[in-house]
Amino acid sequence: MTTIEERISAFSRLRNYLLHLPDEEFQTIAVNTRQENPWFTEDNVRLAFRGITAFLEETVLIPWMKTYSLPPQSKRIAIVMAGNIPLVGFHDLLCVLISGHTALLKTSSKDSALIKLVVNKLLQLEPKFQDSIHFVERLADFDAVIATGSDNSSRYFDYYFGKYPNIIRKNRTSIAILDGHESDSDLKNLGIDVFTYFGLGCRNVSKLFVPEGYVFNNLFESWTDYHDIIHHHKYCNNYDYQKSIMLVNSTPFLDNGFVMLHETDRLVSPISVVYFETYKSQESLTEKLKAAQDKVQCIVGRTAMASVPFGSAQFPRIDDYADQIDTMKFLSTIN
Repeated sequence: MTTIEERISAFSRLRNYLLHLPDEEFQTIAVNTRQENPWFTEDNVRLAFRGITAFLEETVLIPWMKTYSLPPQSKRIAIVMAGNIPLVGFHDLLCVLISGHTALLKTSSKDSALIKLVVNKLLQLEPKFQDSIHFVERLADFDAVIATGSDNSSRYFDYYFGKYPNIIRKNRTSIAILDGHESDSDLKNLGIDVFTYFGLGCRNVSKLFVPEGYVFNNLFESWTDYHDIIHHHKYCNNYDYQKSIMLVNSTPFLDNGFVMLHETDRLVSPISVVYFETYKSQESLTEKLKAAQDKVQCIVGRTAMASVPFGSAQFPRIDDYADQIDTMKFLSTIN
């Protein structure tokens, strides 16, 4: 059994390891990761490492932990991880371990190599975690569940895990609000929110709300730096497919050669497509956002209704919990 001080120290040392990975070792990791999942490019693995190291500073972990009461006894927490972006399940693992619980990990087949590498390094740094982390094929003998998946898989999760204390996450996406007065820098940073991880994450912007009469020329011009995304074969295949579907169906769209914009009231766009919808007034926009709130992870922009600045969606704070459900509070109150 570890103390809270030992747990914080272990994660801090994991941060140091990730920050100072020799390039040769990182290249080996990147190759192995890409073989498991072609979407996990070298740049995306680097970005994932950057994201979790931001959580693992002692100056972040210590104040964060002080806001919670540690649970009186350790429980066995099943974690069903998604695999849409690299290390997407790491925050759940961090929460479970640092609160003193035992983690039963059911990894996604699309993101098992990277999470296992990070866990193995953590065990080297703190062998006392050995009894607190278990990779499993079948979940059994657990006290609570944190499961992340799609709307379809959530029905399965509800059926099997509904009788246990649980956090069950469904499909979510992120949106951006534009008012027409954004700078070139704002629009370029919005490209980070759109194109990072090829748009596969729930924090990726897949829908724009723009004022009536909005002209997209400056937006497309500001996104030219992301043109190389089209050279990734899986992204390009999606782009070609989505474009052919819209052409066959005579669906109006805007195209700059690597991403398409399509006007619709839908929220979750396919890869290589960004949806947009116009609004007449702040009141009408408020109504649209209210109707979509259960499907939106974060709102990007610089207006009062936005919660995340342009370019920051993929870099959440440690207490910026998925689906606005406080994971640590949940773990602190399991009976």
